[in-house]
Amino acid sequence: MATVTVLITGASGFIAAHVVRELLERGYAVRGTVRGNPSERRYAVLRTLPGASERLSLRQIELLDQAAWPSVVRGCDAVIHTASPYRLDVTEPERELIEPAVSGTRNVLEAAIGAGVRRVVFTSSLVAVTDEPVPGKVFTESDWNERSSATRNPYYASKAAAERAAWDLAAHAGEDFRLVSINPAFVIGPSIGPALNTSTAVVRDLLAGAAPALVDLNWLVTDVRDVALAHVAAMELSAAKGRYLCAGESVSMVDMARILREEGLADGYQLPRLRLTGRFGTALARVFARTRPPGTRSYLDTHLGRTLRADGSRVTRELGVGYRPVRETLRDTVADLERWGHLRKT
Repeated sequence: MATVTVLITGASGFIAAHVVRELLERGYAVRGTVRGNPSERRYAVLRTLPGASERLSLRQIELLDQAAWPSVVRGCDAVIHTASPYRLDVTEPERELIEPAVSGTRNVLEAAIGAGVRRVVFTSSLVAVTDEPVPGKVFTESDWNERSSATRNPYYASKAAAERAAWDLAAHAGEDFRLVSINPAFVIGPSIGPALNTSTAVVRDLLAGAAPALVDLNWLVTDVRDVALAHVAAMELSAAKGRYLCAGESVSMVDMARILREEGLADGYQLPRLRLTGRFGTALARVFARTRPPGTRSYLDTHLGRTLRADGSRVTRELGVGYRPVRETLRDTVADLERWGHLRKT
């Protein structure tokens, strides 16, 4: 039987690299796209994965290079599109975030549809579902972020716009075409390579004393390995359809600090003890937020003092993917940060 070939865009990314490893372990041929020369050292870790020497090929391409995508997609049986710009703070949000995310998505999906690919898994985000926590609201796959813009949480706006573009294209691609989106929440865990993921940097900064106090923020902590499994299941299962929120356990910053201490993971680090929580503490934190760059300030304005809730059970129910306990994820995250030299004890 012929080997099934899967194209994964942005193959060196935090989530994507785990997807690559999982696909190789299952015997797929993997064609990964990267922005730089595939022979560069930063991609070496992908080439050392089990099965990579026989079944992994890397192609250099830019998301916005529309003319190049058809040849990259040709011959693939499925596409997993993970590549997208990710920065909270940019000077020109429309040009630097929103337009590349939307145009890149269109380029990949149009090439896939044109090449006769019938299965595409799209990496979206919980931020395409909601712009901010809403008291008493539990978000589901039926919700859409309609508030973000180039001036309000622009990264969120880019993810929502890109996912809408994907579904618009899918609606006109014919009955045989199947698009599935995976919408992860706050993704941390061990990394395949040495690059520091933006979300994992929150744990690093917390332990390194970069945050002067614990503020009233919470995250739906989701292990990167579970997110990768959800992507592969969405590709493999013929019954998979629509959107899947991949959202694990709700953990506040205070809870995260407590778990890190209880697990002995804070020993030798500068984990803050001061709390700026409650009405007074959050008011002070909001004053501090005004000093931050626009993207970070917008995030803090919309999330401080609120608890985000989302129902990620569909991933388990339909894709068969459970969620690792947050303690396990934090243990593995800290060990990995130490392994790659991102954390050093004082």
